[in-house]
Amino acid sequence: MIDLSSDTQTRPSLAMREFMAAAPVGDEQLREDPSVNQLQEMAAALTGKEAALFLPSGTMCNAIAFSLNANRGEAVILDWESHPNQAEAGGPAWLASVMLRPVAGPRGIFSVDQVRPLINKGGTHGARTGFISVENTTNRGGGAIWPLERLAEMRALVDEHGLRLHMDGARLMNAVAASGIPASTFASYVDSVWIDLSKGLGAPVGAVLAGTRDFIERARLMKHMLGGAMRQAGIIAAAGIYAFEHNVARLAADHANAQFLADGLAAIPGVKLVYDTVPTNILFFDVSATGMTPQQVERGINALGVRMGGGYDGAKVIRAVTHLDVSREECAAAIEAVRQVCGDEAGEGVLIPTAPIRAR
Repeated sequence: MIDLSSDTQTRPSLAMREFMAAAPVGDEQLREDPSVNQLQEMAAALTGKEAALFLPSGTMCNAIAFSLNANRGEAVILDWESHPNQAEAGGPAWLASVMLRPVAGPRGIFSVDQVRPLINKGGTHGARTGFISVENTTNRGGGAIWPLERLAEMRALVDEHGLRLHMDGARLMNAVAASGIPASTFASYVDSVWIDLSKGLGAPVGAVLAGTRDFIERARLMKHMLGGAMRQAGIIAAAGIYAFEHNVARLAADHANAQFLADGLAAIPGVKLVYDTVPTNILFFDVSATGMTPQQVERGINALGVRMGGGYDGAKVIRAVTHLDVSREECAAAIEAVRQVCGDEAGEGVLIPTAPIRAR
């Protein structure tokens, strides 16, 4: 199966597995696991923060950050399409007891003008605004990257109102690879930030949350409260170490493959890209002009050995995400599968190269 449904479908490579098997371990709950400690130090240095904490998932990173950046009953401003608002099973309400105040930013990148009317100092009737959360890159925004000038404006706004700024950096390293801007520069505008290890970086599990030393100490307590404390976790932390050392530069190949995929899909009659650019590794396309539903197209390409993601924009569009387990040839095969299912079986214009693209 050529699996373009998500970059969460990556599997650890043989080299990563060997690195994990050889990792020195200890009790991470007692801060005695050398591999966990090394990963946390790497993430702190990478983001330019004082400290970092290894956690089982990015959703737990958000759960802890939301709980610590706002008091119970306060409000969080974020994009309507962001992961905490759409895909965390009500976690912000259940775990952090916060109100969500979503805005609709173009491609998930909102402006200070959209945020200002929602900022509330609190009172007898109004929930005080606790912090603002941004997602970089934006998932449902097709992998868009937050411009530094927009982050600077958001930083000035939160400073003006005594708020905090959090970055859901699930795919932050994709933003780094595509823009050439260091993670520490992106993270310098926010109080807390996390990076997912199990998406494009190719680790099997985990994420790392970073912030001030005091913030991370409080996060460590919440990690234990939420059942996230582990014992000899160095085996899985080692995958993150390997990923940071070997799998960041190669993200450029995923981005090039996403552009190749987008160009091929856009050439199919009736298929239309939702966004006019593909900044990183995520793209969305609309098949309504073919006379077929996304569900019909998905079933058809599944039968041809290709998997993509549905259920977006009210199940009207299909998402495709490139990653290290999908080659250029497989992207070409995916284009051909969509072409056949959508009624043009000639396959004209799809060139299958003789070798996969290499990161440059």
